[in-house]
Amino acid sequence: MTNAFLVGLVAALIWFVEKMGGTPMVNRPLVISTVVGLVLGDVRSGIMIGASLELVFMGAIQVGAAVPPDVLVGASLGTAFAILSGKGSAVALTLALPIALLAQSLKVIIFIVRSWFMNYAVTLAKRTNVKGLWWLNMGGLLLQSLMYFVVVFVALLFGSHAVDSFVQAVPKVIMNGLTVAGNLLPAVGFGLLLLPMMNRKNFLYFLLGFLMIAYGKLPIVAVTLLGVILAFVIVFEKKPRETNNTPAKTAANTNQDDNMEDLFDA
Repeated sequence: MTNAFLVGLVAALIWFVEKMGGTPMVNRPLVISTVVGLVLGDVRSGIMIGASLELVFMGAIQVGAAVPPDVLVGASLGTAFAILSGKGSAVALTLALPIALLAQSLKVIIFIVRSWFMNYAVTLAKRTNVKGLWWLNMGGLLLQSLMYFVVVFVALLFGSHAVDSFVQAVPKVIMNGLTVAGNLLPAVGFGLLLLPMMNRKNFLYFLLGFLMIAYGKLPIVAVTLLGVILAFVIVFEKKPRETNNTPAKTAANTNQDDNMEDLFDA
């Protein structure tokens, strides 16, 4: 029970620090597994497992309303089961992702519960009740931290077999509904991010990226590098339009161009 309490407390505190600290990226497997290994008395295994899980969850980053597999629960429980069973990274890699997917559904439920208080938040904002808004946000943060503590504590207290039995016992209708909701949220999140960005000037760039991924089958890294190159060319290489064509300015531009040519010819 002591180990379950300590690991659950680690998960809750890491989430609290992650949000209160302005997202300092402590909610990553390399940090989570190391701290879990520290409280369980095996820091070396924690670091090694964290490095392995970091490769698995490298792309699991929450953007907007997108809800990726829960890295915190997956890494903490995967590391704890691996260290307590003495089987190392193999157990962590096997258990971390299924547990993270289950925790993803639980996080969606927490988001739904927190959405019930949005109207109350609007009311507090209209009243300029800053203190009330602070406590409301703090209450939501503590609620989610409590969820992490309970999930990790119960899972470790009853063991991996109990976790697997619980997952199997959940009705398929509920799991399918949560899965559909989780799959829709990323699209909504990216849609909200694109809403203030999309206009006639940059629409072609979004279309180009879509064509490269959908039809060109290029990896994300290649598309990203091409985007960096395009951004560099557009910002630094594209000549500004001339707004004033007076002879003096034209002569100045000509002299400047001649000087630049002399510089590169030297």
